[in-house]
Amino acid sequence: MYKQDTICAIATAPGGAIGIIRISGPEAICATERIFVPAAPTSAPLSARDAYTLAYGRILNDGGEPVDEVLVSIFKAPHSYTGEDSVEISCHGSSYILQQVMQLLVRQGCRTAGPGEFTQRAFLNGKMDLSQAEAVADLIASSSAATHRMAMNQMRGGFSRELSALRDKLLHLTSLMELELDFSDHEELEFADRSELSAITEEIEHVINRLVQSFSVGNALKNGIPVAIVGETNAGKSTLLNTLLNEDKAIVSDIHGTTRDVIEDTVNLQGITFRFIDTAGIRDTHDTIESMGIARSFQKMEQANIILWVVDSTQSQTQMEALSHRIFPLCQEKRLIILLNKADRTPDAALPHTIILPPHTIVLPISAKEKTGITRLQSLLVEAAALPEINTGDVVVTNLRHYEALTRALKDIRRVQDGLHTHLPNDLVSQDLRECLFHLAEITGGEITTDEVLGNIFKNFCVGK
Repeated sequence: MYKQDTICAIATAPGGAIGIIRISGPEAICATERIFVPAAPTSAPLSARDAYTLAYGRILNDGGEPVDEVLVSIFKAPHSYTGEDSVEISCHGSSYILQQVMQLLVRQGCRTAGPGEFTQRAFLNGKMDLSQAEAVADLIASSSAATHRMAMNQMRGGFSRELSALRDKLLHLTSLMELELDFSDHEELEFADRSELSAITEEIEHVINRLVQSFSVGNALKNGIPVAIVGETNAGKSTLLNTLLNEDKAIVSDIHGTTRDVIEDTVNLQGITFRFIDTAGIRDTHDTIESMGIARSFQKMEQANIILWVVDSTQSQTQMEALSHRIFPLCQEKRLIILLNKADRTPDAALPHTIILPPHTIVLPISAKEKTGITRLQSLLVEAAALPEINTGDVVVTNLRHYEALTRALKDIRRVQDGLHTHLPNDLVSQDLRECLFHLAEITGGEITTDEVLGNIFKNFCVGK
């Protein structure tokens, strides 16, 4: 899988003033040297320069004509991002210039890198474990202070250190169990009593369970807290979405049933990302397409953490009586905020006395069109999110692959606990311990050897990383 060749890629987004090309591999410095001429004639060639130095000069094409004036940064193995000899060429940001330099490098024997291949090489060369490598992609995609802190902590090895401590305890436990197996003929020998083993497994189970439980918070911070905007047609759902997003994302019309599919977008409020989902208006209809949209509305309600039920305050009695029996059952484990929209037309709008609200329901008069009550709504959303403060150093699981591996490890360690309590033979308990170790090692890459698994992880990286 791992080819000892030299790769190159444009590592910066198009349109900037500066463009950077990264090269990594055994021929990275020599290949660059063949197309680079230092500005000072007496300057040493790139291959003779020290690591962590800059060289100023020009890139020349095959005809000896200058392509651009550049800065070349030199990194030598193993002290580089990839663990290999590496070069970064800083050019002007012209797409033409960058492509010309790339073509020259390819003609010098370099290969265009695939998505994530630089980080994949860093992993394969032992510069980082797999969880740290995945954190690189999270760091690039971070859109808030919380997601940035989580990605930085993971990339610096916070999660890996937590797993390493778990692994040491599990290995200690395994060694005690298997040592007794080696001396099973001597019944009088006992290297650890069951109370000590139970105490160790309880500590391990507590840590793994805490990491598993942190995924709900980490996933919400990383992908956004889903907020479903529901209600009857023409209640003002799309107007509310546009107001919250501060742009005309959804079509607004007096015609009933304008929104027939789900529209989603995100907004950052006080450092928390909310994913707002505008749904099709709920009503009885014979239109097949609209009916499909309404079915999706209820699906999104089930998936959301927070539900905004938009009610036309001029028709609050009829709308709430018509929909409460369908909406309330879906809100038992969620936060429900009822918005009495168009409050500018009905200043004294209130809920019908016959409606019994689910616990912790909040009712707020607003005018999505006039943008009144929106600031209060934004504050209520932050309160409803109820996310804890993420501090530097906090280990929060954000990756679904990590969550699934931890969940399997948690089941394994609980089987170990049950085995110790019921006095199962040591060989059976040891097998569950080995399974737990294996699933934890999946996270950092200690047990991963197949091309398929690694390729699946790194294919979602951007080219140049």
